Amino acid sequence: MTPREQRNERLAKTLIKNLQRRHIEGFYCATAEEAVKKVSELIEDGSSVTWGGTMTVRDLGIPEALKKRGTLDVLDRDLVVTPEEKQAMYLRAFSVDVYLSSANAISEDGVIVNIDGNGNRVAAITWGPKKVIFVVGMNKVAQTAEAALARARSTASPINAARFDIKTPCQIDGVCHNCNSTDSICNYVHFLRNSPRGRHTVVLVGEDLGY
Repeated sequence: MTPREQRNERLAKTLIKNLQRRHIEGFYCATAEEAVKKVSELIEDGSSVTWGGTMTVRDLGIPEALKKRGTLDVLDRDLVVTPEEKQAMYLRAFSVDVYLSSANAISEDGVIVNIDGNGNRVAAITWGPKKVIFVVGMNKVAQTAEAALARARSTASPINAARFDIKTPCQIDGVCHNCNSTDSICNYVHFLRNSPRGRHTVVLVGEDLGY
């Protein structure tokens, strides 16, 4: 085991304990392959499932793995095209059994931070789906909630702005300007401190995933 792998495993163990204090179930998977298997194990046959705007879930191939099972009702948001179809899919997400997401950052003491442009993802994380599963690479762990927010704004958001090719100041120089642009994707800032009904689960992955 490399020093980095040792650090990830030890940090994940600490983080999982801190998540438990917040009534959030946590797991650690050393590899992407293990993570896909764990996510699938957490979803019962017959469940309806969809996901938010997450590159981590897509890059891991989780949607394809769930479809191949043939025992799930998979609502593939990536197949919708028109604004009307997207709106309908966003609304349907509130009634699914399992909603998959990643996080822009997570603090060492278990606060999960996400920033959204439309708000549909953080809305579903907050209310609606029976269960929410976060898949989070260890590269997104920050020391504090404040550092997690800084990572979300200064690292994740400029990269996503470039991915969507939207005209925000951070697209120009890669720096967060705390802008009020009409194209901003930083309109809704979400902190998940506790999961009072135990709706949330975090699968930590010992690899660099997402942005």
